Amino acid sequence: QVTLQESGGDTVQPGGSLRLTCAASGMTSEILVSGWYRRAPGNRRETVAAISDDGRVKYRDSVQGRFTISRDSAKNMLYLQMNNVQPEDTAVYYCVTNQRSAWRGTLPKTWDYWGQGTQVTVSS
Repeated sequence: QVTLQESGGDTVQPGGSLRLTCAASGMTSEILVSGWYRRAPGNRRETVAAISDDGRVKYRDSVQGRFTISRDSAKNMLYLQMNNVQPEDTAVYYCVTNQRSAWRGTLPKTWDYWGQGTQVTVSS
């Protein structure tokens, strides 16, 4: 069992920056892949970024070059640095992990554990 808790969601203007944070607890040593998933208005759902247990990363094309996923394994923390945010980035962002599926070099579509989500709103 893994428990995930996100923080850092806020309302930000287009072109601004935001940093999401996720604290993991429980069986964190079994995490193979971590990521950020979002649910946007209109029910568009997608994995935004993922990182393997050895630090390999993958991004959705729409956020490539703007978002950066990182982690601090010693502290069991996951981060998403969001720069130059746009209105289409408005969504609830979830911290997610996989224990049963190893890194495949693609963005996972399903995840084993989920946080409760944090709202990001991009609006002028």
